[in-house]
Amino acid sequence: MKLFESLSRYQPQALGVLRIMTALQFIEHGSQKLFNLPVSADPHALSGLTMTAGILEFAGGILLALGLFTRPVAFLLAGEMAIAYFMAHMPRDFFPVNNGGNSAISFCFIFLYLVFAGAGAFALDNRRSA
Repeated sequence: MKLFESLSRYQPQALGVLRIMTALQFIEHGSQKLFNLPVSADPHALSGLTMTAGILEFAGGILLALGLFTRPVAFLLAGEMAIAYFMAHMPRDFFPVNNGGNSAISFCFIFLYLVFAGAGAFALDNRRSA
């Protein structure tokens, strides 16, 4: 179809928007763990594992939002989300809809996609390679 073929020229911009919006959501998870912001009714206790996850989510999310070191950061964060799923969600129930792991799986595969696809448009990585 001609309409869909013409949309392909906007692929770098769409990838950039996907990266930025995913990163902003991820920053929110990290800031809630580290600073309880946005305020949670059930704040996390900052154990070593939770603090490590919060730092990865907050700092990694900022780097992804900026599009800086996108591929290695996305690889690291995909691994974090895979570990989070298997440690925190999978033991509750096999099905993600029942164990609350939908976000972890989605983040994991979006980050894995970014490893292969790169940052897209609006990224500082594009200035570094130029």
